[in-house]
Amino acid sequence: MQRRRLFQMGAAGIGVLGLTLVAGWWQVDGPGAPDPDPLRPLSLSAMDFRMTDHEGNAVNPRTLTGRASMVFFGFTYCPDVCPTTLSDISDWLDGMGDDAEQLNVVFITVDPARDTVDAMADYVSYFHPAIRGWVGQPEQIARAAKDFRAAYEKVLTNDGDYTMNHTASVFLFGTDGQFVSTIDYHEKREFAVPKIRRAMKRGAKETS
Repeated sequence: MQRRRLFQMGAAGIGVLGLTLVAGWWQVDGPGAPDPDPLRPLSLSAMDFRMTDHEGNAVNPRTLTGRASMVFFGFTYCPDVCPTTLSDISDWLDGMGDDAEQLNVVFITVDPARDTVDAMADYVSYFHPAIRGWVGQPEQIARAAKDFRAAYEKVLTNDGDYTMNHTASVFLFGTDGQFVSTIDYHEKREFAVPKIRRAMKRGAKETS
């Protein structure tokens, strides 16, 4: 009788363990697995949008694969955040010397009404020559921002004009197109440059 009870208890324990393993699979790898982090940018290979760079060339996310990339959203009429960030990026690139040539650096507009190819070309000319400006149609910019998990909105001003609020972080991707990290607005050079170098190193290892 006692042996029978022990057997029943053991069978029940195995059953519970089996259910636990099945539940674990369901939540981690199975149909019950959580969706990808909605706040984390997609990989460049999973993005799908079309734009034009400041030299009139057609570009898309695949343009950036093969080298580590820095991507920043903004607009040419931006009074402070954009010129400050692009100046910071220029400083980081200067601090990297020849290694800066191994990076894609892209400034994507969130103001298609005013940021034409010519306007963007004039604007980026004031910063490091490695920085490329990308412009596009509203729906393409919206798709790019969604894929990068960037936010922006049009805000009317008291004089009847408008400005654009937008994400101020710089997005970092490895050479394989996978998102690595962000660099915060006004982050110091001694912290930003090592982040960039780590992203370049990790991406190189993953694709070698």
